[in-house]
Amino acid sequence: MDVPSYHLNFVEETYDSNGMLTKFGIKYPDNFNFGYDIIDKYGEMEPDRRALFWVDLEGNEKLLTYGDLSRLSNKAANMFLSMGIKKGDHVMLVLKRNYQFWYVSIALMKIGAIAIPATHLLTAKDFAYRFGAADVKAVIATHHADVAHFIDDADAQLGGCLNNKYIVNGTREGWTDFDAEIEKYPDTMDRVPTKADEIFLLYFTSGTTGYPKMVIHDHTYALAHIQTAKHWHNVDPDGLHLTVSDTGWAKAAWGKLYGQMIMGTCIFVYDFDKFIPENMLAVMEKYRITTFCAPPTMFRFFIKAGVENYDLSSLKYCTIAGEALNPEVFNKWYEYTGLKLMEGFGQTESTCILGNIIGMTPKPGSMGKPTPLYEVDLMNAKGESCAVGEVGEIVVRGEYTHTPGLYRGYYRNKEVTDSAWHDGYYHTGDTAWRDEDGYYWYVGRNDDVIKSSGYRIGPFEIESVLITHPAVLECAVTGAPDPIRGQVVKATIVLAKGYTASDELAKEIQDHVKRNTAPYKYPRIVEFCDELPKTISGKIKRAEIRGEYRKDPNQ
Repeated sequence: MDVPSYHLNFVEETYDSNGMLTKFGIKYPDNFNFGYDIIDKYGEMEPDRRALFWVDLEGNEKLLTYGDLSRLSNKAANMFLSMGIKKGDHVMLVLKRNYQFWYVSIALMKIGAIAIPATHLLTAKDFAYRFGAADVKAVIATHHADVAHFIDDADAQLGGCLNNKYIVNGTREGWTDFDAEIEKYPDTMDRVPTKADEIFLLYFTSGTTGYPKMVIHDHTYALAHIQTAKHWHNVDPDGLHLTVSDTGWAKAAWGKLYGQMIMGTCIFVYDFDKFIPENMLAVMEKYRITTFCAPPTMFRFFIKAGVENYDLSSLKYCTIAGEALNPEVFNKWYEYTGLKLMEGFGQTESTCILGNIIGMTPKPGSMGKPTPLYEVDLMNAKGESCAVGEVGEIVVRGEYTHTPGLYRGYYRNKEVTDSAWHDGYYHTGDTAWRDEDGYYWYVGRNDDVIKSSGYRIGPFEIESVLITHPAVLECAVTGAPDPIRGQVVKATIVLAKGYTASDELAKEIQDHVKRNTAPYKYPRIVEFCDELPKTISGKIKRAEIRGEYRKDPNQ
């Protein structure tokens, strides 16, 4: 196939004499909508072009073309409209890596509803908070595991807030069988009027001083990811791109939908339950993956699993994000594959802010340089630009109401929005320093979000569960360094009267967390103490707790 150039209708790019991208901007009609203007357009121009190649643990395969996605999203959109889901309604998607996620998401865009992706690892407590905070009216969920059970429990706690509940790949009493119902509806539809600056996507993101915040994006966010796919992931329009992510995380928006499909490439989806490096390597070898993105943790596991024993000659480009990269991993991967890991940095609130884009020479461990879409700086506590080697906060010049690629604020939280967007900058809360060549090097969060194996974990959510255990009087959750996962969750606990510290009690508390919130959040380290270090105003000094690990030469 010829390389699609349709994306050029939406971008303004400038290159230097060496072919390096120096400026990147997006342009769009006032009514831009990814569903109509990308998926339907490809469905019209190249209906047989591969769009999605899905494989599960049993080896079942499903190939969807752009023509298929156009038709299936129309059928789903007609079904949703007939059942009362309309423009502006909030709909949660808990679809794991099930292939239905793609045409459900596109259908919601087409009718102007707001999609709220969520991980299938949430429990009833997690869902109840999210349903209430985001005014969720409907949910489309996987039949996998206990997802629907937890959703039913959460819905009952809130008195039945959900108007519609759809389940895929199975049936359940009280739920609509999505896969059977969709077949009743036509595969054509009239365009529903939407605007480019209207909200179409909402993500929950972890924080440290409260429950997860809700990040809102308008339709232009999809176009900003052209830079992600074309200039960072370097996708091959005739290849297979694999980004490892559950569809509930913003990483899926980065690597499994918008930019890649605008570029006309085929997204490869491996629908697995537990990451087993040998299985992932075997899948990459069998299906001849061409471009690949995953957290550094996975590359560490690949190296330990003997990556040199697999034929990965189809791989042309590899990117990483989510946590700091160990130079040893960079060097080993390069030794075994001949490919340099191109690191990038961004947030749920953004697309790729910093990165090693095509043509750059990466420095192992560096996030790269500001990407051409953004005007980025490092700012010290005085609000001044940092000197070379000085640690400061990563900031982006712009306004939250009209900066393409950056979020439109936090839903129903003007106070937190204003604390991040002020004085003409978005303040990311992440700190770094830059070297004399302009490369940025990550230091840490201004707050205490824990990054473990690519997950972003907010301490407050875990602390709120820990404190419900009768043995826990006080607690503080922090991150502790780990050579495999980057960080692991550590719980420092003051016990209630009548309880004695022991390994058995630590295990009991860990199991309590696993039962009451997403299992990946449980504290792998439990430490008991007589009292927590606090400021004079009574705030827990988490930095001091983390400092105990930094002082230990064995960590």
